[in-house]
Amino acid sequence: MNEVRVDKWLWAMRVFKTRTVATEACKKGRVLIGEAVAKPSRTIKVGDVVNVRKPPVTYSFRVKALTQNRLGAKLVPDYLEDITPKSQLDLLDIVKISGFIDRRKGLGRPTKREGRELAEFTGSMYDSDGWDLDFLDDDDEE
Repeated sequence: MNEVRVDKWLWAMRVFKTRTVATEACKKGRVLIGEAVAKPSRTIKVGDVVNVRKPPVTYSFRVKALTQNRLGAKLVPDYLEDITPKSQLDLLDIVKISGFIDRRKGLGRPTKREGRELAEFTGSMYDSDGWDLDFLDDDDEE
């Protein structure tokens, strides 16, 4: 086997969860072989460098061996070499951290502080509803 379709190889290497997702990524221009955008049917050979853009990171892989069948995760390093620059991998950490720090107000689940503020606000609103229903209790006692 000298050449394999790029979408099959990316799926087999566990870069994408399904072959359909790998094919869609190729169609959207997120997979590059060298500097050229790769169609799903484009074939790759040993030694090619495949760049996969999964925002915010662009991963780079060097093809060490070819296969069309999905492999166990432990076997993947025998077939590809991850040559993604450290600067790209650092972007993942930044995004992970900023997800907690830069959360816009009103998006996602409220923090404890926001929950306390909300409880305080709604509690004061419903403490006194303006209705005086004490007369119902007086009738019950007689």
